[in-house]
Amino acid sequence: MTNAFNLTDWFVDRHLRSGTGDHTALYTEDGAISYAELSYTVNRIGNVLHDLGVRPGDRVLLALRDGVQFVASWYATQKIGAVTAEVYTYLQAKDYAYYLRYTSPAVVIADDSTLEVLRAAGNPHRTLVLGQAELRDGELPFRELFAAASTELSPVFTAPGDPAIWKFTTGSTGSPKACVHPATTPLRSFEHYARDVLGFRPDDIVLPVPKLFFGYARDLAALYPFGVGAGGIVFPGRSTAEVIYDLIERYRPTILVNVPTMINAMLEHPRAATADLSSLRLCTSAGEALPEALHRRWRDRFGVEILDGIGSSEAYHIYLSNRPGAARPGTLGTAVPGYTLRLVDPAGDEVGDGEPGELYVTGDTVAQEYYQEPAKSAETFHGDTVRTGDLLSRDAEGYYRYHGRGDSMLKVGGVWVAPLEIENCLITHPGVLECAVVGYYRDGLQLPRAWVVRGSADVSAGELTGYVRTHLAPHKYPRDIRFVDRLPKTASGKLDRRQLPED
Repeated sequence: MTNAFNLTDWFVDRHLRSGTGDHTALYTEDGAISYAELSYTVNRIGNVLHDLGVRPGDRVLLALRDGVQFVASWYATQKIGAVTAEVYTYLQAKDYAYYLRYTSPAVVIADDSTLEVLRAAGNPHRTLVLGQAELRDGELPFRELFAAASTELSPVFTAPGDPAIWKFTTGSTGSPKACVHPATTPLRSFEHYARDVLGFRPDDIVLPVPKLFFGYARDLAALYPFGVGAGGIVFPGRSTAEVIYDLIERYRPTILVNVPTMINAMLEHPRAATADLSSLRLCTSAGEALPEALHRRWRDRFGVEILDGIGSSEAYHIYLSNRPGAARPGTLGTAVPGYTLRLVDPAGDEVGDGEPGELYVTGDTVAQEYYQEPAKSAETFHGDTVRTGDLLSRDAEGYYRYHGRGDSMLKVGGVWVAPLEIENCLITHPGVLECAVVGYYRDGLQLPRAWVVRGSADVSAGELTGYVRTHLAPHKYPRDIRFVDRLPKTASGKLDRRQLPED
């Protein structure tokens, strides 16, 4: 790899030079899109952006539903040397106002799923609008400009260290922050994780459960497959168990990019009894902890291996994962090639096997900084090392187990308790569909409280309290159980503990 690099040239245009331009890059509800077709679409959008004055280093904010135009716009931005940033299409006006202010984009690309909410957010930036809409000042017709644009476009090769990609944190511990990465980072991540761990191959078809604004899904469905000439499935609507079963039946994917919430939803769906998932060679899981019991239920029902892992926007993608043929339920697997992991105590000393410690990750995909957050950047990033804030333990064979966020630990009766341990116990009860455990104070003492989504209507708080007391140490049972219809989630599907009521 030379010092100068263009991500789109390597992941998309390379296929036209190698004779694989006719291979399918994207599977859509309107048919298959080849690498050649994707490249021409990328070039036209890139020319539109360039004609609008977007230059290397400028930011382009994508507020689009999943589809060919999302993928092509992302690669077009990269091809002209600009910086990509993406937002979820189901946010409120106040959330869009935050992202618009924070990113200060040269251009926003929107469609009818986001246009009105962006307007309500007071969007002051030039906006390319897909679809039919009566345009206002500052809004431009995507279709007309696209149709007039050339299909020829030369890539801008960026230098090492030039910002190219903003990957947002999930916002589960505060306002989302942009982790700034150069264009070479996705290539290194592809080599470390997609190639050396998942073993991506040209005949793979990847189905993502999360939407493409979430880097975990976008990279696995519309970046890593392109590294080997494989294809990804893109679809515009929300992901539900019913939709995912339909897509598996229609496209027969080989890799399912999943999250624990959907794994549970698919198992609870009536189609679980008859669904044919035999096309899948593996399923990934990330974003939140996968309970061991849920992992085993999935494997027993479908016979499909789940490769649970953990990554972060700070380190770009997955750095710790199970391996095909060697997945161990209840663990996050072993270190991904290219990464060095350390577990340390509060004094900064490495802990021994079996002892929980904060995870430090060292590798060549660690972000440069949090944008405009110097204090937080200095706390989190130390050269090519990131301090994750996650508590893990490691066994003698190098397999890691997750114990939760360091800042979520509860001190109950003078003893530290991980909410995740209580959650993993509760989720094994047949009457529990989802749960979250947080701390609350009574008479000055911190105690565990469980928020529970029922799986059966007749389960009681007393029954669940007794269940935990028989499976965990006596001091770990939840002193208070609240039943709710749903748990608050971030846009990426992670539990948002900050949104749980305090009382």
